Amino acid sequence: MQTLVIEDNENNMVLISRILNNAGYWVIQAETGRTGLQKAVECEPDFIILDIQLPDILGSEVVQQLRREGITVPVIAMTSYAMAGDREKLLELGCDGYIEKPIDPMLVIEQIKEVIER
Repeated sequence: MQTLVIEDNENNMVLISRILNNAGYWVIQAETGRTGLQKAVECEPDFIILDIQLPDILGSEVVQQLRREGITVPVIAMTSYAMAGDREKLLELGCDGYIEKPIDPMLVIEQIKEVIER
């Protein structure tokens, strides 16, 4: 199973990529929202991990554009953006799940599987 991780923080990218690789997922990486959109179209991942605070466009814009492009794979917001109502807003915009940072390496694969197996 292949996943696209859209994350601008190098440490977070390394951590989530290692966790996913160790669980048997093949990871495609994108450091910006625009690159992530391009790779989502080109690579057709099975699911997407999406940071919300990206350097070029917000993750909320990325998920809206993905949905407009007809990309229906599960999108999981993985963010430290944890204000009241943020989770609900992201789900309304088209995300299928929400995982708060800092992630728990012991639980994150379970959290991801819960979303992608729905």
